[in-house]
This record gives sequence, structure tokens and C-alpha cells, in this order.
Amino acid sequence: MVSSTEYGSHTWELLLTIDHQHEGVEKEIPVMVTGDLHVGGLMLKLVEKIKVTQDWSDYAFWWEQKKCWLLKTHWTLDKCGVQADAKLIFTTQHKMLRLRLPNMKTVRLKVSFSSMVFRAVSDICKMLNIRRSEELSLLKQSEGTLKKKKKKDKNSKEPATEDILNLSNSPVGSGLPANPGLYSKTMTPIYDPVSGSPASSTITWFSDGSLTEQNCSILALSHPTCSPEMLAEMYQPRTLADKAKLNAGWLDSSRSLMEQGVQEEDQLLLRFKYYTFFDLNPKYDAVRINQIYEQARWAILLEEIDCTEEEMLIFAALQAYHVSKLSLSSETQDSTCESEVDEVEAALFNLEVTLEGGNKTNILEDITDIPKLADNLKLIRPKKLALKAIKTYWFVFRDTSISYFKNKESAQGEPIEKLNLKGCEVVPDVNVAAKKFGIKLLIPVADGMNEVYLRCDNEDQYARWMAACVLASKGRTMADSSYRPEVQKILSFLQMKNWTMCSQAASEPENADMKPECFVSPRFTKKFKSKQLTARILEAHQNVSQMSLVEAKLRFIQAWQSLPEFGLSYYIVRFKGSKKDDVLGVSYNRLIRIDMATGDPITTWRFSNMKQWNVNWEIRQVAIEFDQNVFIAFTCLSADCKIIHEYIGGYIFLSTRSKDHNETLDEELFHKLTGGQE
Repeated sequence: MVSSTEYGSHTWELLLTIDHQHEGVEKEIPVMVTGDLHVGGLMLKLVEKIKVTQDWSDYAFWWEQKKCWLLKTHWTLDKCGVQADAKLIFTTQHKMLRLRLPNMKTVRLKVSFSSMVFRAVSDICKMLNIRRSEELSLLKQSEGTLKKKKKKDKNSKEPATEDILNLSNSPVGSGLPANPGLYSKTMTPIYDPVSGSPASSTITWFSDGSLTEQNCSILALSHPTCSPEMLAEMYQPRTLADKAKLNAGWLDSSRSLMEQGVQEEDQLLLRFKYYTFFDLNPKYDAVRINQIYEQARWAILLEEIDCTEEEMLIFAALQAYHVSKLSLSSETQDSTCESEVDEVEAALFNLEVTLEGGNKTNILEDITDIPKLADNLKLIRPKKLALKAIKTYWFVFRDTSISYFKNKESAQGEPIEKLNLKGCEVVPDVNVAAKKFGIKLLIPVADGMNEVYLRCDNEDQYARWMAACVLASKGRTMADSSYRPEVQKILSFLQMKNWTMCSQAASEPENADMKPECFVSPRFTKKFKSKQLTARILEAHQNVSQMSLVEAKLRFIQAWQSLPEFGLSYYIVRFKGSKKDDVLGVSYNRLIRIDMATGDPITTWRFSNMKQWNVNWEIRQVAIEFDQNVFIAFTCLSADCKIIHEYIGGYIFLSTRSKDHNETLDEELFHKLTGGQE
């Protein structure tokens, strides 16, 4: 027995649990402590009692009952609130985690379980050579999305060891040496613009040993697609409510993995959460471009995003036939080792294919001259209990508004109607084969959305008017430097859709074993026979057959970005004062209230008009104030309201990025905008 005089009257016993693998060493050790002992001193006492010589620097105390780390080692036990009944576990901060990447490959690596998820994702991305880590996050697959798999295959086991890319030898995280990778300012890594892979001589600039050339190839190149049977077993959302399940499991970026119930060797999904791909550059972003492409590909195959038959065939021609074929070709593999990229040629290539920004040489012209469009277009107004009224008018597009007149001669007078497009929804209604070039405008009004259709005569006219409408919806005019690139992007997408029958391609020997079911969503495999699909995919392929591998991926991403539903994350919510549930779509620049039964948009609110937003954590209600005294409030039913709060703050944070200071992230600002005060 120890006398009370030796320790003093304020001494008490604390039972500590040690997470270690040493045989013959106790897992639980009692330590006599006082309330004014700091956490660092408690660590020292414990290590002295364990009497095992090893590096304990990665160890910290995890408080089991309160689900928190005691990382502030200078704090006393009294300040932390630790008492005799506290269950403290002395465990490593870095643990093994399995991550399923967008290309469906699983990597196993050591991740910090004590850092905030935002920091942990940043460290993971440095290891995987993915720039712009702020666009990604970790997703825990919800139970609803796993049900189909369990029903289909009750005996399914964990993936085979050879299917997992093991990067366990290179721990990442704060406190451990991390390779600067793409963030190094001292070297300019070179990628092959055809294959999009780093040249062999520069592979060591991108890795800290474990990410070998072979592993880099796995992440940067697309590999053979899955079988139709595997596709059928995967979760495919049928309704908006199903799509809402996909976004329910995002982890809180302001808390650690351990605090959110993630255990060692658990599997999470690493996904692009925010659909604003900043400074996408083929020279540096081989892995990033491939992973974005793969996320887009799977979203289309699993019908997470809707597209027309024409668009599906284009996606099939690009991703399946073209990208898969080039990725498998030995010439592409060889070129990663032998090619030497001329700097000027690479710069010109980057200028041509980069997805961000546009030509800014005519800045003075843009400022002083606001262009306008004037054309004869058909106006279609849907009428209830009647046929659509189609009439030709003279339309004038100026600033962010469309005015229409009876004819060209009356354009000097008052218009029949003036439509302000700022904040509206712009939806393409195109069928190139049928020569149908329509623009659907959903314009916000007091009681919902005013629906207007414009019908253009040809591709050029459609591209000019569509680009103007898209910019106007964001509050920008045709004087903006992005107008011309937007027109070109629309024209190139239309050109891909415009194909002619080519019976010769379908009969070529190399196309005989093509499995079209691997390249289109199940909805289209039910609609067409295999031979019909093969022929139609090969027809569509005629317009993309000359593209390089990286260009095909970028075109695929561009086409994905052109879809009306691109970038929308859905949640089931109940608006204040409403008696029924609605769906809320969260995008990079707006929120959309959608009717859950019909899928029709009811109201759109732009982030640019938002004055403030906050959360009432007691009732879990998000409240937002917009310009013109517009207030909305809602509770989230399909996920925690913190997820939507973080989405809004995250998109606002990403809108502050610029190429002038692209090397560092303002992590404090991110947490200020997304963290909330619970």
C-alpha cells in the first residue's frame, strides 16, 4: 500500500489502456495522477511504466466516452475534464485505411485518424499525386446503397489482396515527412500530352517511394471496364430520393476520422465532392484528370445523372471504345517512357485543352463594347389543357435579358416582353439527328418558375444563343471573356453528336468482340439489341477517332459538364411552413427546390444573391437570407444538416481561389465557412 502522505490527498488512480502488439506487456496499466498533471506528463508516466523501448511519437490519448483526442499535451487533466472514470486509450494517430477511388480501384494506406478530415484528404491527395485536394472528400457508403449488393450476392467476400494497391509503407499526415509532390516549386514535372502519364525520368519527383511507375499508371490510366453482370449488381438510383442516398454519407471535414466512428482497415470512398475543377491542366494532372473522368463515367453508367440517347452514345464512343482502346495499346504505354515534350509545344497544348478560363487578349474591347444578339427565333409557351403555341418573333439579347418583338421592323419600339435571365435555369433540348435545337428557360417568378422554350434554326445560332443564356443565368454578359470558349465548347459537343452511318467500321474484325453493354447504362441495353448498340456506338466514334487519350478524357468531362443535371447533389428536405417533403439540389452556384413527385424545379436561389446563412443546431434547421428580403429555412431529412451547411460554405470557399496564390490553401477560412458552431 502507498501512504496518502506520499502522493497527497488530491491523488487518484487512472486506468489507461495501451494499444500495442507486444506479448507479455499488460494492455491496461493504472497510473496515479493529480488534476494539475498535464497530458504530456501523463504520457511520460505511462511510457516509463510500460518499459518497452520503441518510438512512441505517433501515440496519443483517445477518450473513448467523449469520442475525442487529447492532442493539446500542455493542457492539464482538470482543464480537459478527465476524471477517474475516464477511459483513455493510448493508441497510434496514423492507422491503415482502405480507400476506393473513383476508378473503383482500392488503395490501402496509412492515414491520420486524429487530423481533421480536410487535412487528412490533403495528405492523401499529395500521396496519390492529385492536385486541388479541396475538391475531394471522404464518403461513407450509406446502408441504402449496399442493399442491392447484399441481395445479389450474399456470399460476396472482401476484394482479393491482389486487387488492392498497397501503399502502406508511406504514411502520410501531419507530423510525418510528406513528399512535396506536385506542390514543389523547384521542379516542373513533365507529362506526356498523349498518354497523360509522367515520363519515367520524372517519376521520382512525384512519389516518396511507394507510388512506383506501375502504381502511377494504375491511377493515371483507364483500365478495362467492368462486365454487364458487375454493372447490374451495383446500386443504381431510380428516383430523386434514391439519388439523395448517394450524398448522405459525406464525412464532416472539421472533425477527425476517429471522431466520426471510422475504424482501422475500414473502407471509405474518395470522391470529388465539389464540381468546380479548377486549373485542370494535362501537364500536371494525369491522375486527377483520369479520376474525374472515371467518376463521370460511373455516374453515367449507373444513371446517377440523366442524359439523352444521343448523349449516351457519345459517352460510349469516347469512354468505351476510344479511351479503353488507347489505354490498352502498347504504343501508349511505350510513349510514357520515350517521349520528350517540347516546352513550347506543351504550353500550346495546355492552352488548347485547358478547361478553365479563355482568351483574354481583348480585355479593352470587352469592357467598352457589350455585344448583342438579334435573330428570328421560335417561341414556345406550354399551355395547360391545350397544344403548345409556337410562333416566330424577332429576339434581341442584350446584357442579361432577352426582349422579343413582333418583327425586326418593330424592334425600335417597346418589346412584347422582356425576360431577365439572371438566376434562371438553362436546359438544352437538342436532337442533332432530328435537327432540333431548343433552349428551355426556367425563369424565377414570385410563385415559382416561368417556363419558356426557344427554338433555333441551326447549330451556329443555337451555340451563340445557348452560350449567352448560360452566362446570363450567372449574371454575366457576352462581353465576358468566357463567352467565345463557351460557344466553341457547345459547337464541338454538337459536332460529336453529328455522325453518319458507316457500315464498314461495324464490320471490321477488331470491332467484332466489342461488348456494348459495358459502355452504356442498363436502360439502353434493354432498349436496343447488342448489334444495334455496337453499330450506333461505332457511328458516333467517327467524330472522336482522331483524338488523343487525354483529349478524349477532357472531351468526356466537358460533355459531362454540359448535362443539365451536372454538379447537382440531392437531399430530401422539409421547408419551413411546408406540409410535404421536397428535394433540394445543391450546385456550385445555386440551390434548387425540386418537386419530389415530378422532378420539376420550383425555385432557384443563387449564391451570388445570398447575404448570410446559419444553422440552428438545436432543431437542425438551415436558414438562409437572400437579396430582396427573401428568407428560406429547411430541415434535412436524408442526411445531417451539417452536410448541406458544409456544401454551401465549401462552394463559396472554392469561388475565392485564384491562380495568383494557388500553392497554399487558406484552411482557416475553409473551416470558418463550413465548420459551424454546434
